[in-house]
Amino acid sequence: MAAALCGDRGVQLTPLRQRILELLWNAERPSGAYDLVEALRNDGDRPVGPPTIYRALDFLKAQGLVSKIESRNSYVPCAHPERSHNCLFVICSHCGASDELEDARVEHLLAENAQAIGYRLERSVVEVQGICEECIASGASSATPEFRHD
Repeated sequence: MAAALCGDRGVQLTPLRQRILELLWNAERPSGAYDLVEALRNDGDRPVGPPTIYRALDFLKAQGLVSKIESRNSYVPCAHPERSHNCLFVICSHCGASDELEDARVEHLLAENAQAIGYRLERSVVEVQGICEECIASGASSATPEFRHD
C-alpha cells in the first residue's frame, strides 16, 4: 500500500525508506533512529547513520506512513496511511508498547475546543500513558516502570 500511495503522490519510496517502514511494522515497540540503525546493521544491510535514518523518517512522516511519538522520540507505522487523521496514542508506561486509536469524537472535541480559544487545528498528536494488558497480567504497576528511553 505504501508504494502505491507514494506512486499516486509522485514521490519515491526508495529501498531504504521501504526497509525502514518494514522494520517499524515488524517492531514490537516504537523505534527510535538509533534502534533502526542497529536493526539495519543486524540485518546485514549497508551501514547508515542517524542523519540518513532521520531523513527517511521525515519523508515517511510527511507521507503519513509513520507517526512520531514525541514523548519517546520514537516512531510507529500509521494504521491508516491512506487517509488523513489525527493520532491518539496509548503508551504503556511499563514496557513502552503503544497502540494508535482513531476516534472522530476526540478529533472533533479537540478542534471545537481549539476553535473556542481562537485556534484552527492543523495537526494533533495526543499521547496517553497507561499500562498495557500484558503488563497488568504480569503484575506490573506504574510505580515500577521498566521502560526507559534515553
